[in-house]
Amino acid sequence: MPGLGNILRKSKKAAKQEVVASTVVSGKTYLKAMPLRDLSDLEVVKNEVKSGNIVILRVTQLANKSIDDVKRAVDELCDFVGSVGGDIARLGEERVVICPSTVKIWREKTPISNEPIPTAA
Repeated sequence: MPGLGNILRKSKKAAKQEVVASTVVSGKTYLKAMPLRDLSDLEVVKNEVKSGNIVILRVTQLANKSIDDVKRAVDELCDFVGSVGGDIARLGEERVVICPSTVKIWREKTPISNEPIPTAA
């Protein structure tokens, strides 16, 4: 499976839009994990984020079928997140986290080196 980082990085640059809509928050925020099996699953993901929930989306099943569909899905989610003022980021190679406008994803400010992290002996 090709690196999800390249797909998300390219899509995020194209998704820089003004905030158009606000999120409807019902009082509680849930963290929901779900698989992305097909492009039609995107509507469920969008509805969850509009409801104020955080979604961890596993893209492995769709990537096994079509990497182009994964690219389309990530592009569409980036556009959607930009329109609602939310946030999106990858979690490793198989997962993407999508947050509503009430939650922002912390990102490391300093570049991470390729040197191994020292461990206790």
